[in-house]
Amino acid sequence: MRRMIGASVLASAVVAIGLAQGTPTPAGTLAGTIDVHVHSYPDDRPRSIHAIDVAKLAKSRGMRAIVLKNHYESTAGTAYLVRQVVPDLEVFGGIALNLTVGGINPAAVDHMARVTGGWGRMVWMPTFDAENQVRFSKETRPFVSVSKGGALLPEVKTVIGLIAKHGLVLATGHSAPGEGLMLLREGRQQGVRQMIVTHAIQAPVLMDVAQMKEAASLGAFIEFVGGSPEGQGAAARMDGIAAAIRQVGVASSILSSDLGQQGNPLPPDGFGAFIEALRARGFSDRDLDVMAKQNPARLLGLP
Repeated sequence: MRRMIGASVLASAVVAIGLAQGTPTPAGTLAGTIDVHVHSYPDDRPRSIHAIDVAKLAKSRGMRAIVLKNHYESTAGTAYLVRQVVPDLEVFGGIALNLTVGGINPAAVDHMARVTGGWGRMVWMPTFDAENQVRFSKETRPFVSVSKGGALLPEVKTVIGLIAKHGLVLATGHSAPGEGLMLLREGRQQGVRQMIVTHAIQAPVLMDVAQMKEAASLGAFIEFVGGSPEGQGAAARMDGIAAAIRQVGVASSILSSDLGQQGNPLPPDGFGAFIEALRARGFSDRDLDVMAKQNPARLLGLP
């Protein structure tokens, strides 16, 4: 308890300092943007900021919306509570189908969609407990499968049906590229209107350009995450992201931060730095608006 209170106080202090010092990226960079991949406390691992404070910081930067993500429990209820404290910011949550929620669990998805407010919007297929993640990491522990013998499991198809029924977003999680494409094909067949390939070029997903283009042709957005904009290899990583976006197309791409880990920039700050890094690589204001405002709004069903 003392450790969590200390972390919360520290996060609040960081936000206060940030508000006093002003935007670390050029003024207006984040105005109207939407980050669909934000980590925060409460969690079972170290985070840099809690959900209320990251929402306050996002609002202070002029952002339109954020999506709170937790690998091990639904954030639909958290999104509802944060909206009560931080008005005039669209806050959404979701559920990742890892072991702690029963894996591919239709009941958990149906419940998430019905939580007060209806702000649970994303359904991530398994992430850290995905079979592809566990095998990629060379771990020996239980995992959650989405397919067997080259076909999706029946319960996966049931979950996709619920995503379609409730107007939710199908996110591929840490599935292997082939599994991701199977998920998207099934989503399209069942009438899912919003789909996204979770950090497509990042491990352990590692989609190639042809696979990303196929995913886009199925109606999915391709997510590109900025992560930490500094450190060894950051410039080369940004070059790779820029090259991939140019091949896949701005119209099919969504930018997000995937931040909130201790030791990394706070999510709005890192997101702003990511946008500026792409601007420096030749992307126009219109391109950046499409990827950081218009496409994520369409994904979340916002006007």
